[in-house]
Amino acid sequence: MKKNKMIERAIHGVFLILGLLTVGCVLLITIYLVISGIPAITEIGLFDFLFGTEWASTAAEPSYGILPFILTSVYGTAGAIIIGVPIGFFTAVYLSKLANSKVKAFMEGAVSLLAGIPSVVYGLVGMLVLVPAVREIFDIPDGASLFSAIIVLAIMILPSIIKVSMTALEAVPKEYEDASLALGATPVETYFRVSVPAAKSGIAAAVVLGVGRAIGEAMAVMMVSGNVPNIPSLFQSVRFLTTAVASEMSYSSGLQQQALFSIALVLFLFIMLINATLNFFLKKEKD
Repeated sequence: MKKNKMIERAIHGVFLILGLLTVGCVLLITIYLVISGIPAITEIGLFDFLFGTEWASTAAEPSYGILPFILTSVYGTAGAIIIGVPIGFFTAVYLSKLANSKVKAFMEGAVSLLAGIPSVVYGLVGMLVLVPAVREIFDIPDGASLFSAIIVLAIMILPSIIKVSMTALEAVPKEYEDASLALGATPVETYFRVSVPAAKSGIAAAVVLGVGRAIGEAMAVMMVSGNVPNIPSLFQSVRFLTTAVASEMSYSSGLQQQALFSIALVLFLFIMLINATLNFFLKKEKD
């Protein structure tokens, strides 16, 4: 007994250290971004930085307005969620409740494969297939646009939404469904009126993961969005917050580099705000 207790305490200590290490890494990242990003915001001016509409970091008289990047990230993420969440949700319901074992096994393998594809491959396929298709279908000069980025992001968030939602739906006790069926509800009614509400916290977690993936993606959207700092329009080349940092950091210096760190800080705070908001509403529903 004493030996088992010692082992349990040791394991508890290891888990505690790992948890504290994770929290410490987040704190270090936060502190580093604040220290690196505040000087540029102070020099440029908070209002000019956040609400300026022109980004020309290498011009003779540079401008550091990131409003186009913020709006592009908001529109791109919202578009990807609007397209990706319903598709992922209904796919998860089908696979967890309606599909036979062979179809489920095949599609689960396909979803896992989709999750394992590197983002640069998504961007390459999008650049070679999607961008020309958008150009031809909509008869526009260039298919590299916000619309193409939304489509790529919607596809990229599907694996996270499907897998996490499936796990949540499969964890619903079978007794809930049996009781609903015994009361005369059809299987489809049972799945959507009993199973889905019972699994809503897990489904919400899947949406949070999808939002995080969509906001934080850089390489794929850089290859299909055109990477031009314009005020966002659906069929115009745009630049996201992530791609703004990735595309200029390698050759930046001085105030330009500090401004890129400031963009990273804004992106970090943006993600934290979204997660905090979603968690607040989830806890409110539980209470």
